[in-house]
Amino acid sequence: MQIFRGFRHPGVAPASAVTIGNFDGVHRGHQAMLGLLQTEARHRGLPSCVLTFEPHPRDYFAGVARRPELAPARIATLRDKLSELQACGVAQTVVLPFDAQLASQSPEQFIDEVLVRGLGARYVLVGDDFRFGAKRAGDFAMLHAAGAARGFDVARMNSYEVSYPAAPGSDEGPRALRVSSSAVREALTAGRMDDAAALLGRPYAISGHVVHGRKLGRALGASAPGGTDGFRTLNLRFKHWKPAASGIFVVRVHGLGERPLPGVANLGVRPSLDPNDVNGGRVLLETHCLEWPASLGPEGAYGKIVRVELLHKLHDELRYTSLEALTAGIAQDLADARAYFAAGSAGAAGSSHAETRRQTTRDRI
Repeated sequence: MQIFRGFRHPGVAPASAVTIGNFDGVHRGHQAMLGLLQTEARHRGLPSCVLTFEPHPRDYFAGVARRPELAPARIATLRDKLSELQACGVAQTVVLPFDAQLASQSPEQFIDEVLVRGLGARYVLVGDDFRFGAKRAGDFAMLHAAGAARGFDVARMNSYEVSYPAAPGSDEGPRALRVSSSAVREALTAGRMDDAAALLGRPYAISGHVVHGRKLGRALGASAPGGTDGFRTLNLRFKHWKPAASGIFVVRVHGLGERPLPGVANLGVRPSLDPNDVNGGRVLLETHCLEWPASLGPEGAYGKIVRVELLHKLHDELRYTSLEALTAGIAQDLADARAYFAAGSAGAAGSSHAETRRQTTRDRI
């Protein structure tokens, strides 16, 4: 997949089949839309193109209003979003910086400058709630009319739903839930990792380079004073200040060996530690592997790209009053994680939800 920052680049395809959106999480609804985009692109002999934005438009407007609470919690970093788009077979992704210029652009300007002249759109696929342009003044009807006048096809896809089984002992039947980034955020914020996996179509995961930290964990729980065989962690930076998930999780780590490794991770700002440490002020995913490949050696993970699946939430971040209390808390988390894996729970994540086929309903113009 080719990735471009903006569309004023000679490598951008001169004509394409385009879909537009934030695609935070690349959930099942997004995946269904991208599958349809791929089909239509092949039918027309065009490359598929995703047009997305960074930062999220609501991040931008929250900053302008100086009201950070209005910014949405972020499901995925840009790295992970692009990785999932590539996994869906997208040929090119154009990342537009959402700034004052784009925010003030009229719907007509967006169609002319971005879709027609910038991307050479021949086919445009949008969701059923799509709005665009300054003050969200543009809608599907406007886009459809512009397509008829400018020579590109326009289609929209209805919502995608998953079916939740009734609670044990309930007289109610299964309930349907519209798949959306908001629903994924709600599940992650509440620690409902199975529900998040059902909405995403995969366990929720964060990837990135392993970076150096304060190296405190290796001393905590060491077998002898001054030892470094304690709770060694893999540190990944989550490059957004407001992650949708936070707390202590049972995890599975990919990228360090031939098979995934079980572990425990803390996602957050580490309230028990000194805020002036090397990663102070940053959201960090700190993962301790319950097993460690001997071939890596004690320092062999630094610089590697790993993917950490968050399978089950143990509890929120806690503030411990001493390093001794922190050590005891970590030891309990490790014991709980081992019990989780011993019960065989990891293989069942997200398996209790069925998908529907309502996503195939669409208007074809």
